[in-house]
Amino acid sequence: MANNMDQKELMILEFVSDSDKPIGSWALVERLEERGVNASSATIGRILNKLERMGYVKKKQFKGRVITDKGEEAIRIANQMNKIDYHKKRLDEYINTNVLENFIMVLEARLSIEKETARLAARHATPDEIEEMERILHSQEKKYSEQSSIASSDIDFHRAIARASRNKVLESLYNIVSYSGQQSELFEYIRKKVNSPYMVSHWKILDSIKSHNEELAVECMKEHIDSLMEDVKKYWESYN
Repeated sequence: MANNMDQKELMILEFVSDSDKPIGSWALVERLEERGVNASSATIGRILNKLERMGYVKKKQFKGRVITDKGEEAIRIANQMNKIDYHKKRLDEYINTNVLENFIMVLEARLSIEKETARLAARHATPDEIEEMERILHSQEKKYSEQSSIASSDIDFHRAIARASRNKVLESLYNIVSYSGQQSELFEYIRKKVNSPYMVSHWKILDSIKSHNEELAVECMKEHIDSLMEDVKKYWESYN
């Protein structure tokens, strides 16, 4: 299991993964020292043996170790778990009334901006732009099925809608909100904690844009943002 590794073991596994050729313990000692971590060759050898027993690395004759597919997957899972733990700590450390108010204010700003970008996208979106939105959502579904973060896909989808609106001011306003306050990964963490079905609303928005139904696009976007507000409030209640 990936969560059986400590940080030093994960670093070593990542070094093996990054190497374009088999790597041995002495080379790994040097890599760790470059990161300010001291470890003897014997210690590295024991860690490599452990990683080999776990199926994460394998020996390449007498040249050193190389990563396995299982090892690559272990890195991905470990980094994902570290990211989730990081965001949980951020929420636990900073959450207070002001944080809740800031989350809601960001969503209120998004609601005002994105109802109009959705309306205009339904009016102006070209087949190529609609195809790009579909590609983003299919990519998002794939990431979700792989238990990877979908935060960047979330921003990409909403940005594509803003771009299709043909209104440069609204597009700029969305970009400002998405960069300065959206905190997509924190929203993603919250949605997971409250078991919110998120991507369904994205497909509804896209269907309304594809059918060029402006009023439905506004309504679908409003439902989407309103549900995010409810998720934040629900998390806040459960947290307290």
